Amino acid sequence: MTRARPYNRDAAIDAAMTLFWQKGYHATSLKDLEGALNMKPGSIYAAFASKENLFLLSLERYFTRNRDEFRKAMDVAQTPLTGLADFLRGIGAANQTDPTRRACMLVKSLLNSTPDDAAITTQISEYLSGMENEMAAVFEKAKQSGELAKDADAACLARRFQSEVTALKIEAQRQVAPAILAASANERALHIENLRQH
Repeated sequence: MTRARPYNRDAAIDAAMTLFWQKGYHATSLKDLEGALNMKPGSIYAAFASKENLFLLSLERYFTRNRDEFRKAMDVAQTPLTGLADFLRGIGAANQTDPTRRACMLVKSLLNSTPDDAAITTQISEYLSGMENEMAAVFEKAKQSGELAKDADAACLARRFQSEVTALKIEAQRQVAPAILAASANERALHIENLRQH
Protein backbone atom coordinates (compact mmCIF):
# COMPACT_ATOMS: atom_id res chain seq x y z
CA MET A 1 0.00 0.00 0.00
CA THR A 2 1.23 3.49 -0.85
CA ARG A 3 2.28 5.48 2.21
CA ALA A 4 2.39 9.24 2.14
CA ARG A 5 5.00 11.43 3.77
CA PRO A 6 3.52 13.66 6.47
CA TYR A 7 2.03 16.90 5.13
CA ASN A 8 2.83 16.06 1.52
CA ARG A 9 -0.57 16.82 0.01
CA ASP A 10 -0.02 15.17 -3.37
CA ALA A 11 1.39 12.02 -1.82
CA ALA A 12 -1.45 11.93 0.70
CA ILE A 13 -4.08 12.13 -2.04
CA ASP A 14 -2.27 9.40 -4.00
CA ALA A 15 -2.21 7.20 -0.92
CA ALA A 16 -5.89 7.86 -0.21
CA MET A 17 -6.78 7.14 -3.83
CA THR A 18 -5.03 3.75 -3.68
CA LEU A 19 -6.79 2.87 -0.45
CA PHE A 20 -10.25 4.00 -1.55
CA TRP A 21 -9.79 2.20 -4.89
CA GLN A 22 -8.99 -1.03 -3.09
CA LYS A 23 -11.51 -0.91 -0.25
CA GLY A 24 -14.22 1.48 -1.36
CA TYR A 25 -15.43 4.66 0.30
CA HIS A 26 -17.67 3.18 2.97
CA ALA A 27 -15.36 0.27 3.85
CA THR A 28 -12.40 2.61 4.40
CA SER A 29 -12.15 3.65 8.03
CA LEU A 30 -10.39 6.63 9.56
CA LYS A 31 -7.93 4.14 11.03
CA ASP A 32 -7.19 2.89 7.51
CA LEU A 33 -6.56 6.44 6.36
CA GLU A 34 -4.30 7.15 9.32
CA GLY A 35 -2.11 4.23 8.34
CA ALA A 36 -2.06 4.94 4.60
CA LEU A 37 -1.43 8.66 4.91
CA ASN A 38 0.79 8.39 8.02
CA MET A 39 -1.21 11.22 9.54
CA LYS A 40 -3.16 11.66 12.77
CA PRO A 41 -6.95 12.15 12.59
CA GLY A 42 -6.68 15.83 13.49
CA SER A 43 -4.13 16.39 10.74
CA ILE A 44 -6.29 14.59 8.18
CA TYR A 45 -9.30 16.76 9.01
CA ALA A 46 -7.19 19.92 9.09
CA ALA A 47 -5.76 19.14 5.66
CA PHE A 48 -8.86 17.75 3.92
CA ALA A 49 -11.87 18.86 6.01
CA SER A 50 -13.67 15.51 5.84
CA LYS A 51 -13.42 11.93 4.66
CA GLU A 52 -15.89 12.74 1.88
CA ASN A 53 -13.80 15.65 0.64
CA LEU A 54 -10.68 13.50 0.65
CA PHE A 55 -12.57 10.89 -1.35
CA LEU A 56 -13.71 13.51 -3.87
CA LEU A 57 -10.10 14.67 -4.25
CA SER A 58 -9.08 11.04 -4.78
CA LEU A 59 -11.71 10.63 -7.49
CA GLU A 60 -10.45 13.80 -9.15
CA ARG A 61 -6.88 12.48 -9.07
CA TYR A 62 -7.99 9.14 -10.55
CA PHE A 63 -9.99 10.82 -13.33
CA THR A 64 -7.27 13.30 -14.22
CA ARG A 65 -4.59 10.62 -14.34
CA ASN A 66 -6.67 8.31 -16.53
CA ARG A 67 -7.75 11.12 -18.84
CA ASP A 68 -4.16 12.25 -19.31
CA GLU A 69 -2.96 8.69 -19.97
CA PHE A 70 -5.71 8.25 -22.56
CA ARG A 71 -4.81 11.52 -24.26
CA LYS A 72 -1.14 10.58 -24.34
CA ALA A 73 -1.95 7.23 -25.92
CA MET A 74 -4.09 8.90 -28.58
CA ASP A 75 -1.46 11.57 -29.30
CA VAL A 76 1.16 8.99 -30.28
CA ALA A 77 -1.21 6.74 -32.25
CA GLN A 78 -0.77 6.41 -36.01
CA THR A 79 -4.51 6.91 -36.53
CA PRO A 80 -7.46 7.49 -34.18
CA LEU A 81 -8.94 4.01 -34.59
CA THR A 82 -5.51 2.39 -34.28
CA GLY A 83 -5.01 4.30 -31.05
CA LEU A 84 -8.33 3.12 -29.64
CA ALA A 85 -7.67 -0.50 -30.63
CA ASP A 86 -4.16 -0.42 -29.17
CA PHE A 87 -5.54 1.09 -25.96
CA LEU A 88 -7.81 -1.94 -25.52
CA ARG A 89 -4.98 -4.36 -26.32
CA GLY A 90 -2.83 -2.56 -23.75
CA ILE A 91 -5.34 -3.38 -21.02
CA GLY A 92 -5.26 -7.01 -22.09
CA ALA A 93 -1.47 -7.10 -22.08
CA ALA A 94 -0.94 -5.51 -18.66
CA ASN A 95 1.07 -7.62 -16.22
CA GLN A 96 -0.48 -9.09 -13.09
CA THR A 97 1.06 -6.48 -10.74
CA ASP A 98 -0.05 -3.47 -12.80
CA PRO A 99 -2.48 -1.45 -10.63
CA THR A 100 -4.41 -0.40 -13.74
CA ARG A 101 -5.61 -4.00 -13.96
CA ARG A 102 -8.11 -3.25 -11.21
CA ALA A 103 -11.70 -2.41 -12.06
CA CYS A 104 -12.37 1.28 -12.71
CA MET A 105 -12.47 3.25 -9.45
CA LEU A 106 -15.27 5.45 -10.78
CA VAL A 107 -17.50 2.52 -11.70
CA LYS A 108 -16.78 0.66 -8.45
CA SER A 109 -17.54 3.76 -6.41
CA LEU A 110 -20.76 4.43 -8.28
CA LEU A 111 -21.99 0.88 -7.72
CA ASN A 112 -21.18 1.12 -4.00
CA SER A 113 -22.80 4.51 -3.48
CA THR A 114 -25.86 5.04 -1.30
CA PRO A 115 -28.71 7.58 -1.48
CA ASP A 116 -26.76 9.70 1.02
CA ASP A 117 -23.80 10.01 -1.37
CA ALA A 118 -25.34 12.61 -3.70
CA ALA A 119 -22.20 14.74 -3.99
CA ILE A 120 -20.12 11.68 -4.75
CA THR A 121 -22.46 10.22 -7.37
CA THR A 122 -22.81 13.59 -9.08
CA GLN A 123 -19.03 13.96 -9.32
CA ILE A 124 -18.58 10.40 -10.59
CA SER A 125 -21.24 10.93 -13.25
CA GLU A 126 -19.45 14.08 -14.44
CA TYR A 127 -16.12 12.27 -14.65
CA LEU A 128 -17.59 9.31 -16.55
CA SER A 129 -19.21 11.76 -18.96
CA GLY A 130 -15.87 13.52 -19.26
CA MET A 131 -14.10 10.32 -20.27
CA GLU A 132 -16.90 9.51 -22.70
CA ASN A 133 -16.44 12.94 -24.29
CA GLU A 134 -12.70 12.30 -24.63
CA MET A 135 -13.44 9.05 -26.45
CA ALA A 136 -16.11 10.65 -28.63
CA ALA A 137 -13.58 13.29 -29.68
CA VAL A 138 -11.27 10.55 -30.96
CA PHE A 139 -14.07 8.98 -32.99
CA GLU A 140 -14.91 12.43 -34.38
CA LYS A 141 -11.27 12.81 -35.37
CA ALA A 142 -11.50 9.48 -37.16
CA LYS A 143 -14.54 10.77 -39.07
CA GLN A 144 -12.77 13.97 -40.05
CA SER A 145 -9.76 12.07 -41.33
CA GLY A 146 -11.92 9.73 -43.41
CA GLU A 147 -10.95 6.69 -41.36
CA LEU A 148 -14.50 6.37 -40.06
CA ALA A 149 -17.71 6.82 -42.05
CA LYS A 150 -19.12 10.35 -41.97
CA ASP A 151 -22.50 9.11 -40.72
CA ALA A 152 -21.00 7.20 -37.78
CA ASP A 153 -22.41 8.17 -34.38
CA ALA A 154 -19.32 9.19 -32.39
CA ALA A 155 -21.23 9.54 -29.12
CA CYS A 156 -22.75 6.07 -29.41
CA LEU A 157 -19.38 4.55 -30.32
CA ALA A 158 -17.79 6.29 -27.35
CA ARG A 159 -20.36 4.86 -24.94
CA ARG A 160 -19.68 1.39 -26.28
CA PHE A 161 -15.93 1.90 -26.12
CA GLN A 162 -16.16 3.03 -22.50
CA SER A 163 -18.16 -0.09 -21.64
CA GLU A 164 -15.52 -2.24 -23.35
CA VAL A 165 -12.77 -0.65 -21.26
CA THR A 166 -14.82 -1.22 -18.10
CA ALA A 167 -15.49 -4.85 -18.98
CA LEU A 168 -11.83 -5.54 -19.67
CA LYS A 169 -10.74 -4.00 -16.38
CA ILE A 170 -13.26 -6.13 -14.52
CA GLU A 171 -11.85 -9.23 -16.24
CA ALA A 172 -8.35 -8.10 -15.28
CA GLN A 173 -9.33 -7.65 -11.65
CA ARG A 174 -10.82 -11.15 -11.68
CA GLN A 175 -7.33 -12.26 -12.71
CA VAL A 176 -8.50 -14.37 -15.60
CA ALA A 177 -5.74 -16.25 -17.39
CA PRO A 178 -3.46 -13.84 -19.33
CA ALA A 179 -4.21 -15.58 -22.63
CA ILE A 180 -7.96 -15.24 -22.08
CA LEU A 181 -7.67 -11.57 -21.16
CA ALA A 182 -5.47 -10.87 -24.17
CA ALA A 183 -7.90 -12.67 -26.47
CA SER A 184 -10.82 -10.72 -25.02
CA ALA A 185 -8.99 -7.44 -25.52
CA ASN A 186 -8.02 -8.37 -29.06
CA GLU A 187 -11.60 -9.27 -29.95
CA ARG A 188 -12.76 -5.84 -28.79
CA ALA A 189 -9.86 -4.15 -30.60
CA LEU A 190 -10.73 -5.91 -33.85
CA HIS A 191 -14.26 -4.54 -33.60
CA ILE A 192 -12.78 -1.02 -33.50
CA GLU A 193 -10.48 -1.73 -36.44
CA ASN A 194 -13.36 -3.19 -38.46
CA LEU A 195 -15.08 0.19 -38.28
CA ARG A 196 -12.38 1.52 -40.60
CA GLN A 197 -13.45 2.49 -44.11
CA HIS A 198 -11.60 0.67 -46.86
